[in-house]
Amino acid sequence: MMEDPVNLYMNLERWRESSYGVDDLDDTITSSSSSPSSSSSEFFMVGFVIVNVVGLQHYMGRISGREMVGLVREPLNPYDSNAIKVLNMRTVQVGHIERASAAVLSPLIDDGLILVEGIVPNTPGGKNRYKLPCQVHIFTKFDSLSNVQRTMSTSGLMFISSSEPLASLSESAVIKEKKDKKEIRSIDEIFNLVSADEDKKDAKIAIDPPKNVIKSELFLHQKEGLGWLVHRENCEDLPPFWEENDGIFKNVLTNYSTDKRPEPLRGGIFADDMGLGKTLTLLSLIATNRPEKTLSSSCQNVGEEREEEEIETKTTKGKRGKKTAATSRKKRKINTTFGDNKGEVEFGSKTTLVVCPPVVFSTWITQLEEHTKRGSFKIYLYYKERTEDVKELQKFDLVLTTYSTLAAEASWEGSPMKKMEWFRVILDEAHVIKNAEAQQSKAVIALKAKRRWVVTGTPIQNGSLDLFSLMAFLKFEPFSIKNYWQSLVQRPLSQGNVSGLSRLQILMAAISLRRVKDNTSVGLPPKTIETCFVELSAQERELYDQIEIAAKNLVEAYMRVGSVMRNFSTVLTIILRLRQICDDATLYPDIRSLLPTDNIEDVSNNPELLQKLVAMLQDGDDFDCPICICPPTNTVITRCAHIFCRACILKALKRPIPNCPLCRQTLSESDLFSAPPEPSDSDSTVVPSKETSSKVSALLKLLLEDRKQHPSTKSVIFSQFRKMLILLEEPLKASGFMILRLDGSMTAKKRAEVIKEFSSQESGTPTVLLAGLKASGAGINLTVASRVYLLEPWWNPAVEEQAMDRVHRIGQKNDVKIVRLITRNSIEERILELQEKKKVLARDAFGKRGSKDLRQIGTEDLRVLMAL
Repeated sequence: MMEDPVNLYMNLERWRESSYGVDDLDDTITSSSSSPSSSSSEFFMVGFVIVNVVGLQHYMGRISGREMVGLVREPLNPYDSNAIKVLNMRTVQVGHIERASAAVLSPLIDDGLILVEGIVPNTPGGKNRYKLPCQVHIFTKFDSLSNVQRTMSTSGLMFISSSEPLASLSESAVIKEKKDKKEIRSIDEIFNLVSADEDKKDAKIAIDPPKNVIKSELFLHQKEGLGWLVHRENCEDLPPFWEENDGIFKNVLTNYSTDKRPEPLRGGIFADDMGLGKTLTLLSLIATNRPEKTLSSSCQNVGEEREEEEIETKTTKGKRGKKTAATSRKKRKINTTFGDNKGEVEFGSKTTLVVCPPVVFSTWITQLEEHTKRGSFKIYLYYKERTEDVKELQKFDLVLTTYSTLAAEASWEGSPMKKMEWFRVILDEAHVIKNAEAQQSKAVIALKAKRRWVVTGTPIQNGSLDLFSLMAFLKFEPFSIKNYWQSLVQRPLSQGNVSGLSRLQILMAAISLRRVKDNTSVGLPPKTIETCFVELSAQERELYDQIEIAAKNLVEAYMRVGSVMRNFSTVLTIILRLRQICDDATLYPDIRSLLPTDNIEDVSNNPELLQKLVAMLQDGDDFDCPICICPPTNTVITRCAHIFCRACILKALKRPIPNCPLCRQTLSESDLFSAPPEPSDSDSTVVPSKETSSKVSALLKLLLEDRKQHPSTKSVIFSQFRKMLILLEEPLKASGFMILRLDGSMTAKKRAEVIKEFSSQESGTPTVLLAGLKASGAGINLTVASRVYLLEPWWNPAVEEQAMDRVHRIGQKNDVKIVRLITRNSIEERILELQEKKKVLARDAFGKRGSKDLRQIGTEDLRVLMAL
């Protein structure tokens, strides 16, 4: 039976684990569509083959001893579609796996049947300049074992099973760590040494930012955070896992050696809990650790000379349009270079780039206005119409841009973002790049910078693989290379191995700083979270049970015949509809059209039904393109009923054999159907039912009771469904509430206007904000409210926590009450079970080592969700 794509959709960890590589679209879309599922979905080593790495003379990469190497599929190689290139730890290519061996391994990799890890053993004697032996260790799932063994036994390669005596020749850490050789340090011993080094470091030192720039007084935890950030940026130590011996530098995890000192890891993960003032701490870092400190005295006091200047918006014409920036009124000319003992350095190296979602722009501007003295920073908004001139950007202290802007410029070689070498790059809300193969992730990873910061209160949202993209951005070798991440952290963690969690915790301790609200002296008022269980009415229960029974039968039928993949969109739509019935039956159209009794699979000749499917999935905020793992843009549905961004699927179809990334059915552009246009903000036609639903009634009761006790209290109501927000407007207005709505259909400007109006504390202003969970879950400040209502559970608990912390954050003066409305005996209760699994991983990643068995969400999740 094929591995269930709904499970893969809910847990991208498992979906991503079945692909391999770092730099090609196939790395993203090579799913486990052909790999059988079982009760145990973990990969285990079945043996290894010895192959040759060839073409050494054509590449710069070198191997000096026993080293782990990266094996990367290269399906678009013009000379061999089965090509597997070999990289050393510095991501420099060494060569290719010989053609005959690649022809055997590549189809198995592409079908998700195996994962591979490469190790070049110590080779005594002279080294061949044209080829190098390499052990390729093969991992598979239990149900794929016979298939893989059969393929390998008939391949002509020398396959050595892990059960054979010759397996002792393996250089794999899996085998090495079982040997009783004192001279060999196990991987876990190496990790523990790094942990011991971290434990010996001094306690965090609190420092104050310069008063001539930052006018606000920082909390103690912010000052300590600033001290940690500055120390990380100026550190000259070797990166973790590197050792020096007689001028030779060696990475003790991979055995890579070089006589060139590796660059310090200047940066890391700033993962303070949401609402603890990370933005102000970062502004303090920019003000404190500025290159101007090496300028002449005339330039050192730039901040002081501009202290009384005002920030204003300046507009000039550039090649690509208008330039918008916060600039000073004084026209004093600033030198574009400064001198030191090493010669002239471009003044452009002073510039910090902040990458964030558009909704966070206003937060940075607001924080600048509130906490910095006017004129202290020159700011440029690189968004929409923008300059092409690198020298223009070099004049600014701070450049703000968005992930989508960088993604849009990914193919533009003239992009100043690519040409610029930034003094510092800060990724705000960095969990946005959790998929390392998405275009926006690749764009930020490719940025040139001396210092790199990942900033997010939720670094782990779906699973530990979310961290891989952060490692790739930070250039933290060897974890920035997917093969090493899989081998050293991902696989032992997903197998429930205690060492996997321990390694993850040591790794995070080495490069991250995380404080939670409970452990700081901020003095935030308390936050309480209540769960309000809602009983469906008899009529609602009858409808829900009827649809759930039909849905169970359909999903079970798909599972029996192994056709879940081919009905991916149908299953997602059914789950979506079950969730919507829990809110209000008005949200739910006739689902019976999706539950045919005869031919349950063939929708390929019904374009109208295909478009209906994608339109239904667009009702919610929780659908992501399976390729880029982002909300789809220019959504299309394939003839095989799978939904993608148009750009993603078109790129997939450029492969030598164009097919669907999920079900492998052959596709062409003529097999793609556009979804109906998304509704505009003015399109708010939702016909309410004659009777108020049980959940809406429960919400109104809670709101009315709270208004009776606290008439001026403001509330935020979060929902994943835009139609639900629209539907709520009429009963709320009828009950005398003044309301505003904030959802994903609005422009960034319109959202900012809504937030500003809601934040007003004057009498007669709106007291209820209806907010889309994704549109409002990050980067905005809603501390004017003190009540939060979550209408339905989200797959990902981190998104819910982000929404809660829009209200419970620095600046909140009142006790915060959060109410989750959950329908009893429904799919919503089962979603809570899935949430708990993800919370454990996110919590334990920063916790103390020694936790027991930990597993990623497995293939049983769909059964749990559907109560099968």
